[in-house]
Amino acid sequence: MKPGTFQMEKSCGAVVCQEADGLPRVLVIRHKNGGHWAFPKGHVEAGEDEAETARREIREETGLKVKLDQGFRRVVTFSPKPRVMKDVVYFAARPTGGDLNRQEAEVEDMAWATLGEALKLVTYESDREVLRAFIAYLERHGI
Repeated sequence: MKPGTFQMEKSCGAVVCQEADGLPRVLVIRHKNGGHWAFPKGHVEAGEDEAETARREIREETGLKVKLDQGFRRVVTFSPKPRVMKDVVYFAARPTGGDLNRQEAEVEDMAWATLGEALKLVTYESDREVLRAFIAYLERHGI
């Protein structure tokens, strides 16, 4: 790497939402690496597009199959370590199958949280901003 350059990384995932007891609930997971609460996501593998990555990572981390809504797309950019910049692309998603089952190697815990609970539970402000944007999107488009 040349001096002053950054290595770029990319992950994709989604705010997975379903209705339960008449309320929208989003799936939040606590990552073993760092213990933070966020949404399912993971690194893009060779040959994958963003949507393929998001679906695969959600399936691997949670056991759920999902239908993505790419009308919602938010990007969080941060530096996870020196000289590395990372984009995380989030879509909206609905579960369509599978069984909720956490990936034990990466996921410490997971929960279906109401929107208010999720806003309190999610660790990073950038993820809360994604959730606020998702809530606004949900109000316009529904689940």
